[in-house]
Amino acid sequence: MFAESVSEEALRQDFETLTVSKRLVRSVSQKLRKKNHRGEGGEEDKVRGVSLKCLTLYGRGGGCKVGADTGEELGDPSYRRRSSASEEGKVYKSICGIEDNNFDCFSYGVREKFWKKNNRKDLDLEESVRNSRMHIFLPDDILEMCLVRLPLTSLMNARLVCKKWRHLTTTPRFLQMRREGSCQKPWLFLFGAVKDGYCSGEIHALDVSQDQWHRISADILRGRFMFSVASMQDDIYIVGGCSSLTNFGRVDRSSFKTHKGVLVFSPLTKSWRKASSMKFARSMPILGISEVCSDFSVIQSHQNRHDRQFPRSRVGGVSDVYEDPHRLSLRRQYRNAFDENEPSLLPNRRSYKFIRQRSEQANMKGCKRFVLIAVGGLGSWDEPLNSGEIYDSLSNKWTEIQKLPIDFGAVCAGVVCNGMFYVCSENDKLAGYDIERGFWIGIQTSAFPPHVHEYYPKLVSCNGRLFLLSVSWCEGDGQIGRRNKAVRKLWELDLMYLTWTEVSVHPDAPMDWNPVFVADRNLIFGVEMFKIFGQVLDFFTVCDVSDVEMNWSHISRNHMAHELDASSCMTKTMAVLHL
Repeated sequence: MFAESVSEEALRQDFETLTVSKRLVRSVSQKLRKKNHRGEGGEEDKVRGVSLKCLTLYGRGGGCKVGADTGEELGDPSYRRRSSASEEGKVYKSICGIEDNNFDCFSYGVREKFWKKNNRKDLDLEESVRNSRMHIFLPDDILEMCLVRLPLTSLMNARLVCKKWRHLTTTPRFLQMRREGSCQKPWLFLFGAVKDGYCSGEIHALDVSQDQWHRISADILRGRFMFSVASMQDDIYIVGGCSSLTNFGRVDRSSFKTHKGVLVFSPLTKSWRKASSMKFARSMPILGISEVCSDFSVIQSHQNRHDRQFPRSRVGGVSDVYEDPHRLSLRRQYRNAFDENEPSLLPNRRSYKFIRQRSEQANMKGCKRFVLIAVGGLGSWDEPLNSGEIYDSLSNKWTEIQKLPIDFGAVCAGVVCNGMFYVCSENDKLAGYDIERGFWIGIQTSAFPPHVHEYYPKLVSCNGRLFLLSVSWCEGDGQIGRRNKAVRKLWELDLMYLTWTEVSVHPDAPMDWNPVFVADRNLIFGVEMFKIFGQVLDFFTVCDVSDVEMNWSHISRNHMAHELDASSCMTKTMAVLHL
């Protein structure tokens, strides 16, 4: 009996030893099998985090034991204990094939459905991260090249995307790239709108290429009227003006204050800044913008400025033998006039001038530099002025220039052409201010274009050509009658022979006695506003002077003036920019 118990104990020990050895062999085989699976599907595991290969399918009476070894892979400490306890005394049988073979238990198309259903969010997240990285690591110069080609309205919207885009589109380098690029389109900016008797301070901007109107709020201009505007590169200068003292904001000239301050508006950045104030307060001054070299500086000599006679005169004429292509007769007249009047002209000759000097700032070489000239207008007591000032954008200072003669009359129009600031008066006189040498020149042309007394002429300049717009009566058989009508004509001055030539006729009847005409490059833009049948109408026209026929065309009609007062016809002013 004792021997039988001993033998049974020995057999039990041997059976346990055999069982342990079987478990050890099975565990080693499973590890080798898992290692092979990881080697085959390693790339897929790295992307999705779990293998798509099916483990060997075991079961008692059927069933698929998918991922049965994940507990050991994840380092579950109780896995081996549970595995050993469950495997003891159990006989496993493969139901999916031979143990050593590896195969995919998913049928065709099941794998894609499985991962689409369970990992759709993960894939979307990976795609979004991939796209965001593409935007984050896009170089700044590529972004600038893309943004610089946007229209102005799209560029303004792009600045709202993020701080980085706003910074890139407001740097001086970006503005210079856009200024020198070919993506610029003309924009018209209309100032001086009056609503319900008050100066609203709003700016109406027209995108000519898209025929779209935009409204820009400008609270800084609220209550200010009778000012002048001029465009310099990408900025608009608002010079002078008036404001009511008793009824602030209203167009009231019974008690008003005349301003000498200057404001600068940048449409690209929608920012405002103050420039240096003029020496004299002016309303509705005549403005001109001219480009000068960067190595010029403005100085004011202490010469006598009380001589108001023109030190120079220019008379058109030709030689008796030749047609004088080199203006030899004019040079001879200038030389004779200078020799005869040299003692009296010498003090005024240098009253105000530009002199060359070596630039102390090397970085300013090659940069564009502009000056702003303001002449005439009305003073603080509503008196006409014959004085003028010049503003240097580099030094931010105003300097007084030589005055016009008393007999010249009130200045009604002016423009810069080929370095000369041409002005015309209500007395049909023409004069030019030589910006480089700093003195006025009286210009005697052929018969001045006829015009109706109530309609003063307007001067514009396009690519070195000087034009004048005037309103005159159509030619009739005799005296002006009911059948005669007034038309607005475009005249060009031949700067060689100083003769006027009619080149075009405006299609609209001159209903507005105070129209505004501005020119930029080859285009002349005009705006007319008038009240008829209790409603204010507006007409915007354009003329391309590069065209041989020089025909006018309408670009906008009755889009913004219907909500304005009739006084806007008197206070309006306009500037044009290519943005």
